[in-house]
Formats: sequence, C-alpha cells, structure tokens
Amino acid sequence: MTANHAPRSCPVCGEQLHLTRLACQGCGTELSGDFETCEFCALSSADRQLLKLFLGSRGNLKAMERQLGLSYPTVRARMDSVLGRLGVDAKEGQSESQLGVLQALARGDVDLEQAKARLGA
Repeated sequence: MTANHAPRSCPVCGEQLHLTRLACQGCGTELSGDFETCEFCALSSADRQLLKLFLGSRGNLKAMERQLGLSYPTVRARMDSVLGRLGVDAKEGQSESQLGVLQALARGDVDLEQAKARLGA
C-alpha cells in the first residue's frame, strides 16, 4: 500500500497548510489542534531513502557513490535536489576556499574538471 503525502501548500491561495487533525486507524481516536508539520514527511520515499543513506554514510558522498553505483556528480545533484525540496540552499553560507577545493581533489572527492569549475578556471 502506497502512502499518500499531504500537500504542503494550499491549492487555492498557495499559503502553507497547517496540520490540524490526527487519527488512529487502530482505535478511531482523533485529535484536533494546530500541529507542527514534518517537512521530511512531504518528501518522496526515494528522497527519504537517499537522506537515510546520506546519514548512514556520515555525509560521505563518495561512499554513497559506491553504494548507489552512480557517479559523484549524479549523487551530488540528487542530494542538491532533495535539499532544494527541503528549502535548503546548498550554496548558501559556503565560501569554498581554493585550498578546500585542492584538498577535495587530492582526496578524490572531485575530479579535475569539477575542481576547475569550483575554482572558476
């Protein structure tokens, strides 16, 4: 059985929806009020699995690359996409130093072309 995900915004005006009612399928108990929503719950199952893998690999995208059998740029793009759906700007607050890029290149986290792009070369 596939779970349905509640929409995050009103289909009429676009404002954020608030969770106001919960129900137990087992006993029929219902609670009403103004509950905090879970932004992770609105993600697809595949997105949640990707985040679970990210946490399990301690944030190591190279490890995710090996486990998923995908290229590093593909894994990074998928993570950036999930972060975007969560409203997290992956670039915000990041000031990548030249030394950081060179260290990532030395570790094998990025290839030469990615390092050049990051350095603006």
